[in-house]
Amino acid sequence: MSVSASIYDFIGEHVKKEPVSFHMPGHKGAQFYRRFGYGDFLDRFMDYDITEIAGADNLFQTESTIKEIQERFSELYSCKKSYVLINGTSGGNMAAILASVSKGKQLLMARNSHKSVFNALTLGGIRPVYVYPEIIGKYGISGAVSPLEIEKLIQENPDIQAVILASPNYYGICSDIKTIAEIVHKYNKVLIVDEAHGAHLHFCDVLPPSAIRSGADIVINSTHKTLGSLTQSAALHYNTELVDQYLLEDKLQCIQSTSPSYILMTSMDICSRILEQHHQRLMEEWTGNLNTFYEGIEKIRGLKTMGKMEGLDWTKINLTMRDLGISGSELDNILMEEYGIYTELFTGDWIMAMTGIGNTRYDYDRFADALEDISRKAIASGLIIHNKDNKSNAPAMPKQAVLFEIPVETKRVKLIDSEGMICGSSIIPYPPGIPLICPGERIESDAITYIRAMRDLGEKVIGVNEFDEVIVGK
Repeated sequence: MSVSASIYDFIGEHVKKEPVSFHMPGHKGAQFYRRFGYGDFLDRFMDYDITEIAGADNLFQTESTIKEIQERFSELYSCKKSYVLINGTSGGNMAAILASVSKGKQLLMARNSHKSVFNALTLGGIRPVYVYPEIIGKYGISGAVSPLEIEKLIQENPDIQAVILASPNYYGICSDIKTIAEIVHKYNKVLIVDEAHGAHLHFCDVLPPSAIRSGADIVINSTHKTLGSLTQSAALHYNTELVDQYLLEDKLQCIQSTSPSYILMTSMDICSRILEQHHQRLMEEWTGNLNTFYEGIEKIRGLKTMGKMEGLDWTKINLTMRDLGISGSELDNILMEEYGIYTELFTGDWIMAMTGIGNTRYDYDRFADALEDISRKAIASGLIIHNKDNKSNAPAMPKQAVLFEIPVETKRVKLIDSEGMICGSSIIPYPPGIPLICPGERIESDAITYIRAMRDLGEKVIGVNEFDEVIVGK
């Protein structure tokens, strides 16, 4: 049996290629910390890996060093209190839900919520009520959540105690959080916003407004995704009287590791210091580079983007070359293999390049040059630009409206034979990590078609094994 390279070997070889990162994390590498004078942290990385020695503080009873980080974040985000998270936004989502919804009660949740939200349902014995985001047919992706639909579902389900949705979603689409907050508070419910992909919005006036500014009660940010902390670090912002602060802190202790990483927390300290001192300059550089990039690619033949449409966090670059006959998976692979440019994800005909606070003008120029070169080569090879309509070739995500009891006893069956059966284990395209079918939902034919199409495109679908089997109720 052959053994593949270790993760140490793989990453070492990857770094030698000097790749351009248009995927998370947002710092994009060591140069970001060195630029602001934190090279000592990188040079003595292992020495920062300590435990709760005297003076180092304790994550679950902050009194000094960690308390200072949290106070800095609460000032930066203009909220009552912020909490350092070392289990990512996933841990923050679960703790916020468990502190806001009682066992047996209901959570109104966007159906495209992250899998951590679905995990919280199981942990808390909470019943879901789904609100389906609008589908942007032009692009074949999930859009915003309708405030009117939120209000309708609250009126129809008196056991709802809290509402949660992701804004921005994976593609950068933001919902109208201000209006949703007003509706949710009219009924004395709690609004939790999974703002994992929008930690930067609070500092940039030319992008959609942040959830905290828009009136959300609890907001969770993955500071590692677009800002400068290390992967798995995040922050939870508490800004309400509707949720007991100490109950929230208790749930955070239940969810997070009892051996919190001081390396992760130090990166949060560094990130908050850089934001405190330089956020205006950094946001101007970031958006300035993006403006130049968007302007520079406008005339590339066969290339289309979502641009800066209303409600879009356009630091997420969504683009397609389907008019040249190049699918999203093909474009992603060409960029990676031929140009050393790594994007965050592809879906159908589209790819999404996630920019971050650490991307430089060089990164954007290299990306634009690569796209221009791909277009030129495709046209020179004799490909004719297809004047297709704007409809995406990506299969539409099916809706699962009927909920059944979650199966206690399960079995494995072939995906193709599972139609009509009750799902026993979540089926999750990854990325973006949003369950397509959840336990207790019936597997329909359109879902099977969607899953098979995704797998044919080379996309990963967690919950379908190497034998093309899924778990269903007996």
